[in-house]
Amino acid sequence: MEGIEIAAATVEQAIEKAEAQLGLSRDQFEVEVVREEKSGILGTGGEEALIKVNPVTLTEKDAVKVVVEILDTLLGLLGVTGEVEVLSDEIPLDLDIKGDDLGILIGRRGQTLASLEYITKLMVVGRLKAWIPLTIDVAGYKKRRRDSLQRLALYLAEQVKSRCRAITMEPMPADERRIIHLTLADNPDVTTQSMGEGESRKVVILLRQG
Repeated sequence: MEGIEIAAATVEQAIEKAEAQLGLSRDQFEVEVVREEKSGILGTGGEEALIKVNPVTLTEKDAVKVVVEILDTLLGLLGVTGEVEVLSDEIPLDLDIKGDDLGILIGRRGQTLASLEYITKLMVVGRLKAWIPLTIDVAGYKKRRRDSLQRLALYLAEQVKSRCRAITMEPMPADERRIIHLTLADNPDVTTQSMGEGESRKVVILLRQG
């Protein structure tokens, strides 16, 4: 975005006007004072202040800092003691919360963790005015769950092949269904499809036709 010139009675008022116009906080843009305000004689002949503003270019380092700050704040509000570890500081960001007794952050089938990740993304948008792809894990839960689902998918695929009948898995969230689909995508004997609605949506593993 090119620099935007904004005029107001004073420099400070011009900055406030820039915040409102850009929808950004003061620390999210740089200010160049083009002209200081000038007082006229007997109320005439004065000049408004003129500034030029440039939104600060977001860097990955900035994004990491903001995400960590937000997570630390949320942990504090939840009364949970944990340490935010940055696994990848390149977008998409990858973070893990380390600590003891963090099951409260995971919840049943990872639902609480999914909500925590979503809320964090919304708060990041509020701070940075940009959607930052990121993944949040708690004590490696997602990795363990992914490995477990991959093993289960391969086992069930063998059962479908040997029994020659389809198997319907338990309902699971979209990201976990995706793991099943990807794990068996290149399997020569079986294929997968999703069925059901909302939280009841599940994966069916069935023999590949032809």
